[in-house]
Amino acid sequence: MTEKKMEIATVGGGCFWCTEAVFQEIRGVEKVVSGYTGGNAPGKPTYREVCSGLTGHAEVVQISFDPNIISYQDILIVLMTTHDPTTLNRQGADVGTQYRSVIYYHDEAQKNSAEKTLIELGPYFDAPIVTELSELGIFYEAEEYHQDYYRNNSSQGYCNAVITPKLAKLRKLHAEKLV
Repeated sequence: MTEKKMEIATVGGGCFWCTEAVFQEIRGVEKVVSGYTGGNAPGKPTYREVCSGLTGHAEVVQISFDPNIISYQDILIVLMTTHDPTTLNRQGADVGTQYRSVIYYHDEAQKNSAEKTLIELGPYFDAPIVTELSELGIFYEAEEYHQDYYRNNSSQGYCNAVITPKLAKLRKLHAEKLV
């Protein structure tokens, strides 16, 4: 029996609750962890600090996936088509640098794939893609109550208004990639 070789992608598409919920439905995704990265404040940031916009961190998810089932490029395509990569530092009513559209690459192969994907997807949008592409620094796992947020709080107002429609869009655009 061979052991699965998992890969990791780190991306941000606005509120990490939304991005987490999207990737938890994708076939080949083993685990999704909400967290923070890309900031410059010392120490492990808290949700409150990140939401202040003063730490420079983005709300992101780390996705452990099986590349034999879903490719890194497909992960990026799902990301780019389930949020608006043309709005700078905002997704809907969520405004601030912590909600930026971002791809944090783990190595040169991911960087090259992300650059290629961003170029290929550009013509499909009415405005220029503003998704940041940066090398991953330190990833900080978010507080426990942020993990599996939609699964644990799907009847909450924000979830109904923002995440449920995003999941409907995912199901329409990427039905073949779902669990």
